[in-house]
Amino acid sequence: MAAYVRSKVIVSLLVLFTVSLVGFALLHLSGDLAATLAGENASAEQIAELRHTMGLDRPLLAQYASWLADAARGDFGLSFFARESVLTMFLARIGTTAILAVSALILAIAVSLPLGMLAAVRPNSWLDWMVSGVALSGQALPGFFLALMMISFFGVTLRWLPISGSATPLHYVMPVVVLAIGAIPALMRLTRSGMMEVLEQDYIRTARSKGISSLRVMWKHAMRNAILPIISLSAVQLGTLLGGSVIVESVFAIDGIGLLTYRSIQRGDFPVVQAMLMFVSASYIILTLLADVINAWLDPRLRQKSQ
Repeated sequence: MAAYVRSKVIVSLLVLFTVSLVGFALLHLSGDLAATLAGENASAEQIAELRHTMGLDRPLLAQYASWLADAARGDFGLSFFARESVLTMFLARIGTTAILAVSALILAIAVSLPLGMLAAVRPNSWLDWMVSGVALSGQALPGFFLALMMISFFGVTLRWLPISGSATPLHYVMPVVVLAIGAIPALMRLTRSGMMEVLEQDYIRTARSKGISSLRVMWKHAMRNAILPIISLSAVQLGTLLGGSVIVESVFAIDGIGLLTYRSIQRGDFPVVQAMLMFVSASYIILTLLADVINAWLDPRLRQKSQ
């Protein structure tokens, strides 16, 4: 088990390093940052002086090496516009985004598991077609469009829910639903396919022949073996939800790291954007790693196959 975890950690670190390098290069090659910060009326000499002051006249690899050394110590630099530590800005907002993403994942799992199981029990029935239609619609509907429609109907027309901010639990209802709808289709389809495969196994037929109730067969025997891929996908979905918070927080004006990143992209605040890229990438990689370790612990065959 230790060798399995060690190999996964090494691969994860290599992926994170690659993402940070590519992201750093793309951000710094997307335009002249010094000219943007200096303003339209700045002279060539002023732009050159600012470029030297910020170290932007150094080779790109040298800039990356300095940034990586600082980031390894938890120092992601200062925001160009707020003149505040990027880490401090993130820590002040991460709780809001985490509540949003985790709540959306819990809602998505609570909806997708029962519907996926029902569709697997009655394949090709009207219930199966209805579940498949819901999954397809949820995946095809853009999140920002759904958010605007919910604001218009529940916030403006009916006045049931607040349309912006995060002061009360009610402020989270619409953003959580919007994010959850984006995660439900994949979880629902995977639950359906996994359950259909498990329900065809001989031990399930044996359990049914012994007179065990269908509900007990589903939850105790079938679900326990179909849960492994769902765990992996749930971890991936949580990372996706953290990244998807950029759009949802922007639409609902929720002061989390998503809204901070959106405003930073608009202004060209590269230290904040780079930190957000690293945060989402690291979250995605760590969650996937945890899911792999949990799956290997639950199913030793996966660990042996990897080794």
